[in-house]
Amino acid sequence: MKVAEPTVERLVQYRRLLERLVQEDVSVVSSRDIGDMLGYKASQVRKDLSYFGEIGKRGVGYGVERLLSHVEDILAPPKKWRIGLVGVGRLGEAIIDHRAFLSQDYEIVALFDVSEKKIGKVFLGKPCFSLADMPKKLSELDIDVIMLTVPKEAAQSCVDIATSSGVIRGILNFSPSSISVPEGVIVYSVDISVELEKLLFYLKH
Repeated sequence: MKVAEPTVERLVQYRRLLERLVQEDVSVVSSRDIGDMLGYKASQVRKDLSYFGEIGKRGVGYGVERLLSHVEDILAPPKKWRIGLVGVGRLGEAIIDHRAFLSQDYEIVALFDVSEKKIGKVFLGKPCFSLADMPKKLSELDIDVIMLTVPKEAAQSCVDIATSSGVIRGILNFSPSSISVPEGVIVYSVDISVELEKLLFYLKH
């Protein structure tokens, strides 16, 4: 089943909200409540959730724990993804240390950099390898996704090295650069400056 990217993004937000509600001992929540807390219309919430099968009751709402289980099943990956992070600069280190990346669905298992000061060291339990060794290590460590946190001018060469391994299936690109990849590799780019400009545009209008 092909699901639109905005729908997947909302499902992730629903899961995080529901996890919080479980911690707060909230037992029932309505689509209006969810919409109000996340900034969506109740009709959009109902549409998203019914897209994967009916789970709530009209006029009653959703059982929080049951709905959370439902959303987790939808988002559950076929396996625990093993991720490599390329570029151990300030952004890379912040990502390694971010609690959002402590997940049962994925794990950053290796780091890659060109700096001799970083190669061979361990950052928060993650070993750092040379960029030149990346193709071999990606295969050895069963890594099929990389996160790219390198300067713009280094992005494409890092991608070329990674994809030469033949095992990379997805790239999360944090560099402010468009990258070219072989057929079959999925790229999702996160440009913080673009997101800021979008926010400022909507504030203006």
